[in-house]
Amino acid sequence: MSKTDTSYIAGDKDEKSIWSFLLAELKPKGKFFTPFNIISLPVMVLGLVLIVIRFWKGIGSITNLTQEVPWGLWIGFDVVTGVAFAGGAYVITFMVYILNMRKYHSIVRVTVLNGFLAYVFYAGALLLDLGRPWNVINPIIGNNFGTSSVLFLVAWHFLLYMIAQLIEFSPAIAEWIGARRARKILSGMTLAAVIFGITLSTLHQSGLGALFLMAKEKIHPLWYSEFIPILFFVSSIFAGLSMVIFEGSISHKVFFEQISEKNQKAHHSIIHGLSRICAGAMFAYLFLHIIVFVHGQRWTLLNTPMGYWYLTEMIGFVIFPMMSFYYSYRKNNVLLIKVASIITMLGIIINRLNVSVIGFRWDAAEHYYPSWMEIAVTLAVIFTEIWIFRWVINRMPVLREPPAWVNENK
Repeated sequence: MSKTDTSYIAGDKDEKSIWSFLLAELKPKGKFFTPFNIISLPVMVLGLVLIVIRFWKGIGSITNLTQEVPWGLWIGFDVVTGVAFAGGAYVITFMVYILNMRKYHSIVRVTVLNGFLAYVFYAGALLLDLGRPWNVINPIIGNNFGTSSVLFLVAWHFLLYMIAQLIEFSPAIAEWIGARRARKILSGMTLAAVIFGITLSTLHQSGLGALFLMAKEKIHPLWYSEFIPILFFVSSIFAGLSMVIFEGSISHKVFFEQISEKNQKAHHSIIHGLSRICAGAMFAYLFLHIIVFVHGQRWTLLNTPMGYWYLTEMIGFVIFPMMSFYYSYRKNNVLLIKVASIITMLGIIINRLNVSVIGFRWDAAEHYYPSWMEIAVTLAVIFTEIWIFRWVINRMPVLREPPAWVNENK
């Protein structure tokens, strides 16, 4: 095998060798004592300890959640915000497989992998937030809520979309273990999984917003409207693509040796093209916000502390990065595109937290603030996801070219 092709050719060895191969793949590759490992490992260990305490003594032992404030950082960031960042998967697959924009084909696998891991971890974070984790099955079976509830819809969309993403990524797993026949079958299922996944994703991105339609009296008027589902869907487009730009830029440097020379040269062109889409989606998002604001006649709310915060969000984290994306696209300024993607991601975090935490029961006598333990667990979840992402990238043909036998079988 070549240095970059670590796939195991199935059928060449016995079952014992297969297990030996899998065990060998579990071993660390490269330097272990890196700055990221030194920072992330203690946080992950601390997070694990806190999670044990949470399940041992209850959710109130490490969080500031109460009966009056039943959700906080873990829902607002891990789920509501995290799912928006995972939107790049359905946007990129739509562009490549439906619109046939082959220019972006080289980033499909890494984007789908990032989206799949995000859904697994952020949906898994629900178990931390539920006072009784075993009741997580209720929304799926329609118990207590009923099959006509939005939560039932979102739960099934999440579950089915994770399965669809796994099928989309499965050819890379088959190539890794050398399962030629399985790879051929799974590749044939990719287009159907993509179409199914895109349909599900567009529905549950807006479905998350639809959940807040039932909380009209609890959400600040500047962030509540009947168009929340549409705003959530549109924002997931540029949120997901900003994550693709951000994550892709880091991966391009960290995993540079795995990327072919052709894809290395195409990196800037891909980012340049994504910036135009981000600018267009952000303009549509801003236009919708203006319509909602004017139609709701909310002018008097601007001259309040929450109004100033709203203006900060719209001007600093929507208009400014939108103009930056547009300007950088016209001038082909890749560095500015990367900066705009980071600002956009911060804006998405602020917006989703405004809807789900900050602007949620903003007029309550006691306000919710996450405890340091909630923040530590959130960071542990993110770091664990990055570790698994890195493990997969270093072993499976995600960024690098597939094994030679893949082209031979075409």
